[in-house]
Amino acid sequence: MKHLPAFLLTFGWPVLAAGLLLGGCSPRAGSVVTTPPAAAAAAAVATVPAAPAFQIPVEYYTLPNGLRVVLSPDHTAPTATVAAYYNVGFRNEPRNRTGYAHLFEHLMFQGSKNLGKMEFVNLIQQNGGAMNGSTRFDFTNYYEVVPSNKLETILWAEADRMRGTALTPASLANQQGVVKSEVRVNVLNQPYGGFPWLDMPQKANKNWNNAHNFYGDLKDLDAATLPDAQAFFKTYYSPANAVLAVVGDFEPAQAKAWVEQYYATIPGAPRPPKPDLTEPRQEAEQRFTQDDKLATKPALAFAYHMPERNTPEYYALILLDQILLQGKDSRLYQAMVQRRGLTDNVNGGINYLGNAFNYSGPMLWMGDLTYDQTVKADSVVSVLDQEINRLAKGGVSQATLDLAVIKLRSSLYDQLSGSDNFGRADLLAAFALFDNDPGRINRLEAEFRKVTPELMQQTIRDYLRPTNRTILLVNPLAKN
Repeated sequence: MKHLPAFLLTFGWPVLAAGLLLGGCSPRAGSVVTTPPAAAAAAAVATVPAAPAFQIPVEYYTLPNGLRVVLSPDHTAPTATVAAYYNVGFRNEPRNRTGYAHLFEHLMFQGSKNLGKMEFVNLIQQNGGAMNGSTRFDFTNYYEVVPSNKLETILWAEADRMRGTALTPASLANQQGVVKSEVRVNVLNQPYGGFPWLDMPQKANKNWNNAHNFYGDLKDLDAATLPDAQAFFKTYYSPANAVLAVVGDFEPAQAKAWVEQYYATIPGAPRPPKPDLTEPRQEAEQRFTQDDKLATKPALAFAYHMPERNTPEYYALILLDQILLQGKDSRLYQAMVQRRGLTDNVNGGINYLGNAFNYSGPMLWMGDLTYDQTVKADSVVSVLDQEINRLAKGGVSQATLDLAVIKLRSSLYDQLSGSDNFGRADLLAAFALFDNDPGRINRLEAEFRKVTPELMQQTIRDYLRPTNRTILLVNPLAKN
């Protein structure tokens, strides 16, 4: 699993561990998932019936102002998680304002009608809670985990800033400086700073919405104005463009009453139009090389365009990710690290800025690694092709497919049963935001069990072909 720098999407305030998951890579990603030896696991699959599905309570409704609300009680720990997800991310930001979605995430912490600058943060911390915010491809989220007896307080506070932020020239200038500092310190002045999470989408995609520098060009960040910020809030931060997920130790009737009290009177507004995110079919391999003055070793990343979300092929490729890339038992780790010693690790997955489920639009399946100067990039690509071709020609056996489902199921249930409930809130909010169906969370495992060896093989031929691939190389310029 790829470990991304926390600075990209978070403020650095206290955060409960909420790592993810599921063949994807998260800024809070946990350790690599490993599985039992193949023979033992295959025997287990043959003799042990499928475990009963893990059912999560889901109550879903919409307020008259358009705010979608998901309630999911869980009384295993005396905490409550509140997550506000807005359907605006990197892909929605205006041209000539790259990095604006992330900049606005910062501005949301600068104060609201009843809470001055830093008072929101202090409120959470003084009540024994943890919080954070992040910007992703298709959403911006804000979440808090607090003792359950403080749920009403946090619902009020989150509603206060949905109602309106305290945008001023001073707060805008301050946060422009903060974000520009992040870009300089953590991207421009770091070896492999934007590799490959920031660089690869700009190379592999053609549509500007998917392919621009979403962390922000310095000149674009400087150009942002207060009217820009006010228009952005009015357009994208309306209740109808948001989902509120509440998970944890609460009684649904009481939570619904508080949601009604604090959110129902926020003025509604039409949802903004969706941008055209269409990507053309890629018909030829692309290769790019970029110099890195701070890197001491060459690096390589590969990316393949994903099938459309929620299609049978989409589920199949998530399972192929488990087979090829996730864990030390994966085909690429075994081939590149264990057998050939080309590198000491292979990172990757689906959606480096989240997970395989919390996005809406074109996505890449990616992997990356660093290697010694004595290793040729073509040798790495050759091993990648060999392992994919082995599956394409030899097929994916039912036993191999079953093992992939076991790995995926383990990761999924780890996330959904986390003590802070952020993983559960994240999927519920994403499914409400993108599918209007948070109940999908209880049907995921069934979708993966529909995948057949034949579908796996067809997905390899259609999507893991070299002509659907982009290779990005880093040329190191720093001396060892």
